[in-house]
Amino acid sequence: MKCPFCNCEDTQVIDTRLSEDKMMVKRRRRCMVCERRFNTFEKIDLQLPSVVKSDGVRQDYDESKIKISFMKALHKRPVNATSVDEAIERVRQQVLMSGEREISSREIGGMVMEQLSILDKVAYIRFASIYRSFKDVTDFTNIIQQVDVKSIK
Repeated sequence: MKCPFCNCEDTQVIDTRLSEDKMMVKRRRRCMVCERRFNTFEKIDLQLPSVVKSDGVRQDYDESKIKISFMKALHKRPVNATSVDEAIERVRQQVLMSGEREISSREIGGMVMEQLSILDKVAYIRFASIYRSFKDVTDFTNIIQQVDVKSIK
């Protein structure tokens, strides 16, 4: 590891610690030439699949877009931020576990809908109205009936 102060490649690890979630390692280092100390961080770098949009365009997986979708659907709904973060993480894990190099935006939208149906029925219907491009009131009626049937079971 190069020293950020003098660019010397001879550094020594003084201390190593895991983060609270045990997903990152913090190393305290000392340069053997200039004696200055600095920290480095190591974390897992997982390669998430590319997202194939409906028009065929490919983009990197962007978790901020998932979060925006959740926040719009859940606007003014009584759902705490921790639950939302956990749902976003479940979507991320599903995408990761697909094992594919590419995944369609439709599949991701389905995963988001699944998580929203667990978190909040109104948010689920809001998201579904855009995701499924509702054309009229009948579409809303059908999805509301589906939600009612699921909640009874």
